Amino acid sequence: MTFVVGENCIKCKHTDCVEVCPVDCFYEGPNFLVIHPDECIDCALCEPECPADAIFSEDELPEDQQVFLELNAELAETWPNITELKPAPADAEEWNGVPDKLKLLER
Repeated sequence: MTFVVGENCIKCKHTDCVEVCPVDCFYEGPNFLVIHPDECIDCALCEPECPADAIFSEDELPEDQQVFLELNAELAETWPNITELKPAPADAEEWNGVPDKLKLLER
């Protein structure tokens, strides 16, 4: 099983989760983070660290977030690994909770 970064991370991209990951399984895109499902050890340390509540256990992934399971796997293969905390985008809080952000995902 793996953890999955969901839609609310888009344009929020806080990296608090990255800093606690013991296996460095986070990958960074222009405005979104993903978890590599083959590297995640299901330790659950990242989930409570996410200020945007955008990380889910695969077995607790909401129905409307199911597309993100495949999206995390796909993008983790092409995006660079991230292992250290970075400042969140200046407007991150303005995007927290905004619905329907998938169309804003930058690849």
